[in-house]
Amino acid sequence: MRVGIYARVSSQDQKTETQTIPLKDYCSRLNYEVHREYIDHGFSGKDNSRPAFEELLADMRAGIIDCVVCYKLDRVGRSLKHLLNLFEEFQNRGVNFISLSQNINTSTPEGRMFLKMLMVLAEYERELIVARTKDGLARALRQGKTLGRPAGSKDRGQRSKSGYFLRYTKTKKSSPRKLGVF
Repeated sequence: MRVGIYARVSSQDQKTETQTIPLKDYCSRLNYEVHREYIDHGFSGKDNSRPAFEELLADMRAGIIDCVVCYKLDRVGRSLKHLLNLFEEFQNRGVNFISLSQNINTSTPEGRMFLKMLMVLAEYERELIVARTKDGLARALRQGKTLGRPAGSKDRGQRSKSGYFLRYTKTKKSSPRKLGVF
């Protein structure tokens, strides 16, 4: 079986070896042919468009790989809609998916059922992270803290502080001026 190994880390300073070393060992033990390692640095699981992941999908669509192997489901994505569409495409193209740490293998009925349960949990985890982040930002604002990075020597001009808050709320109904924050 020709496999594509996929690994992702959320920030540039994180290392992927924690994921790739066990994945390569697993593929070696099962005599899987590793076509390529697809690695994304600095991308969130909520981002559907990631360079290495897009290359993996292109190779899958070209029939180059038969299986996608990753360390954990949330490395592939956290949005239930995205994951459902992705795994439907995998199934339609006859491509298997293996999540090593969660023991998911979509070549079995049990693996497909377990995968769907984990997709729901991955989306729930992502929603909890967003809610905690919003709660933390709201608390910081109530305490009078300034959001965003501090002005530094590379800054060319004054930043609009309201932009951070507007991106945080993603709505103009609760603008900082209306809330009396700025």
